[in-house]
Amino acid sequence: MLRQVLITEFAKLRRSAVPWVTLAVMLLAPWGIALFMWIVLDPRRAASLGLLGTKANLAGLEATWPAYAGYLSMIVGAAGMLLLAFIVAYLFGREYVDQTAKNLLALPIRREWFALAKLTVAAAWWLAIALAAFAEGLLIGALLGLPDFSPAVVTDALGNALLLAGVSYLLCPVVAWLTVATRNLLASIGFALGMLLLGDLLGHTGWGVWFPWSIIPSLSGMSGTAAVSIQPVSIVMLVAVFLAGIAATAAQLRLADNP
Repeated sequence: MLRQVLITEFAKLRRSAVPWVTLAVMLLAPWGIALFMWIVLDPRRAASLGLLGTKANLAGLEATWPAYAGYLSMIVGAAGMLLLAFIVAYLFGREYVDQTAKNLLALPIRREWFALAKLTVAAAWWLAIALAAFAEGLLIGALLGLPDFSPAVVTDALGNALLLAGVSYLLCPVVAWLTVATRNLLASIGFALGMLLLGDLLGHTGWGVWFPWSIIPSLSGMSGTAAVSIQPVSIVMLVAVFLAGIAATAAQLRLADNP
């Protein structure tokens, strides 16, 4: 039965323009990093165009492959906390926006399958656009001719990007539950934005390892400090949040009255 629900969810996604919009948004981010890399590489020309090359240098940016690859990984982390939240909110909330939830919940199918299917679609969707943005970023870096390239740099950056993408995904079932509970996309997106800000704040404290939404800023260096490795307690918290989010979403769908 799960297979049939999955096929249906992917078919619905194929007829939507939203995946292409999210892909376009994701593909824009590497160009923003490339712009700053170019400013650092050629500050005189950038200053003549009014791009403030001096300030870019003062910001501590380095136009090298290791630095650039790190910024690409950071994009995946930041996008995972916002763009992935939007993806999940869209998948679960579109049923209420399109007023198809009452038909969906009336089908003789266990409602838990809908939650699992939508989360599986979200995983495939998120992985596809994250890898596309990373691949595009590598191509842009090659065009810029950045120094200090090595296969090890690319491999490490890809591993970090996949790690951040995975951490982001472990947080998304909470967004799914909030979307189903409130039947509102904006509430879920607002929650994700709030958690991004709070996670960045707590990432500067000793409590960051206990707060799942602080893990991405800490791992990627988004909090302004050097990137750190993931701690065992953080893994436990992430898994707990992931499982609790799935259970809460499934329970909400199972116990909800038809809207």
